Amino acid sequence: MLAPGDRRTVGDVDEVVRAVLDRPSLVSDLIGCAFDAREGVRMRAADALEKVSRIQTEPLRPFVGLLLGLFEETGQNEVRWHLAVLLPRLPLSVEERCRTVAVLERCLEAKSSLVRTFALQGLADLARQEESFAPLVLDRLRTAERTGTPAMKARSRKLLRELERRGGEADLRTGGALREV
Repeated sequence: MLAPGDRRTVGDVDEVVRAVLDRPSLVSDLIGCAFDAREGVRMRAADALEKVSRIQTEPLRPFVGLLLGLFEETGQNEVRWHLAVLLPRLPLSVEERCRTVAVLERCLEAKSSLVRTFALQGLADLARQEESFAPLVLDRLRTAERTGTPAMKARSRKLLRELERRGGEADLRTGGALREV
């Protein structure tokens, strides 16, 4: 179902998402497709996994290590930008969160503006879960707001507003940890 088409087409991704949500045991097959030799299949598998994670993370939980390893190793931009927002949705250990932050930091240096923009989103999502990441993430968002591509600037402004609402003005001015007010 993920094979037809080139990298510009999404094919039957939505149908695959519905199938996995109906039968979570299919997630292992979908994970396997993320490692397929064909770029189009990998891209569509990552898209489907990311869409599944918007609705349900439990079926992906056993595959955190595999997905994180793929994120660390892949050079395919389409896979990277999907994993950048998927992984922060999953229940990660402290070590896995740190590894994810390290990969997201490397993604900020990518040639692809989309990879960099989604890396900012992933970092902000992790900062909402882990207070200790807040100073780093706020710094990256502020830098991107000043020097990034138009998409990065817009996303950074949006994320900074969201984090300000959540963390309170005082913490953000000092670069402190995010806390509920």
